[in-house]
Amino acid sequence: MSIEIRPARPDDALVIARFNAALASESEARTLDMSRLQNGVEALLSDSGKGRYWLAEVDGHVAGQISVTYEWSDWRNAVFWWIQSVYVPPEHRSAGVFRALYAHVEELAQKDDSVCGIRLYVDHDNKRAQDIYRHVGLDVAGYEVMELDYRNRGKLDVEER
Repeated sequence: MSIEIRPARPDDALVIARFNAALASESEARTLDMSRLQNGVEALLSDSGKGRYWLAEVDGHVAGQISVTYEWSDWRNAVFWWIQSVYVPPEHRSAGVFRALYAHVEELAQKDDSVCGIRLYVDHDNKRAQDIYRHVGLDVAGYEVMELDYRNRGKLDVEER
């Protein structure tokens, strides 16, 4: 099986949104508003300043995704790439798809002098994902993620119709 990694294109927005919805359902038991989700994906795909998506393809079919967003670190005078929206459908798991996506992102980050590192957050109950991330060399950074989400208080769990 050959895994090809390519940048996402605007016409990939629906598959990315569907993968993100599946990710939220599987990892956090959340149902996301598909219209808002697709609009968010389209916004990122149309503005590389927000971030970037890459897709893995196997036999011409999308088999996984990964995205990065950016955080400026004044302490380092450089950017952290935050890995987000990692998803591999069940039928492609344990076949090296995530490893290929991660290796691609890590290679690009290491070649970019403005990038000082890679970070991600993972749900504290998602032990499977934590094990996978440790296996590729990521480790706990010693920080807790805290937030005050003005736009989504109580809205992420309810599908608007």
